[in-house]
Amino acid sequence: MPQAAGEVTMTGKQILIVEDEKPIRDMIAFGLRRAGFSVREAEDCGEARSCIADSRPDLLLVDWMLPDQSGLELTRFLKRNKETQDLPVIMLTARADEHDKVAGLEGGADDYVTKPFSPRELLARVQAVLRRASPNAADGTMEAGALKLDAVSHRVTSGEQTVPLGPTEYRLLQFFMEHPERVYGRGQLLDRVWGGNVYVEERTVDVHIRRLRKALEPFGCDSLIQTVRGSGYRFSTRPE
Repeated sequence: MPQAAGEVTMTGKQILIVEDEKPIRDMIAFGLRRAGFSVREAEDCGEARSCIADSRPDLLLVDWMLPDQSGLELTRFLKRNKETQDLPVIMLTARADEHDKVAGLEGGADDYVTKPFSPRELLARVQAVLRRASPNAADGTMEAGALKLDAVSHRVTSGEQTVPLGPTEYRLLQFFMEHPERVYGRGQLLDRVWGGNVYVEERTVDVHIRRLRKALEPFGCDSLIQTVRGSGYRFSTRPE
């Protein structure tokens, strides 16, 4: 499997490239890594699904023509699935006809880039789609009241003080701050924060929520993590 391990990057964002031609994958991956993104790669739709289940990316670049299934079918599948319907997808294709572009966009693609394209154009499209998907995290910094998360330095602060967080609590907080006001069940949080192929009990979520609240409590920010009885948890600056 041609898959590159991700690492902490300037943007804190992970891109999954779904493309069967290695030279094109290499070109795209090189440009994205230079821009500070973490990159993973898949040769076909089946491998892409496994990658998404293992660790959910922040955006997919999907070629239309793939060996096992079309990229359009993969996009439709993702958009029909409740767990992945908000996952941004940019379609990459040599199909430049208007009706193909319409089919791609109506199939759920957030943008449509025709080949050949320049690395600079693709990077601009990626950044634009990510800004639309997570407007609060456009520059890698998110704020909620006095709480500030900097994805570049992996540091959370409240005023001038550093909030000490373990790696799982950090990922939980980052996910919540990227998706404020939305309620997520334990299963959804396991899938989005731990990864769908990690087998842990749903009660594990409760344990880490408690740890996160305890870490935020001295700074008066623990109330940002709210319990929605019978549904799950949400991040909100509004009173419960």
